[in-house]
Amino acid sequence: MDKAVGKAKEAYGALVGDEAKKAEGRAEQRKAEAEAEARQREKTRRAEAEARQAEQERDRQRLKDEGPLGGIADATEDLGGLTDRLTGR
Repeated sequence: MDKAVGKAKEAYGALVGDEAKKAEGRAEQRKAEAEAEARQREKTRRAEAEARQAEQERDRQRLKDEGPLGGIADATEDLGGLTDRLTGR
């Protein structure tokens, strides 16, 4: 919206020969563009933070599910069972 107002002021200034109004319009357009860029950067920052948080939660859940050894304990239990079967225990 501000960019449109800036364009209108710039056009009006050009139409009536008012250089100050043209400059004011261009300044409003630059301000609107800078604000839009800032909003986009903030959205990107939030999305990245959410992605990091989801990754951390996934890692916490994996640690909870697999234990601190990452499933190695399950593999050693399987080997123990195999050893027991081979030795007849």
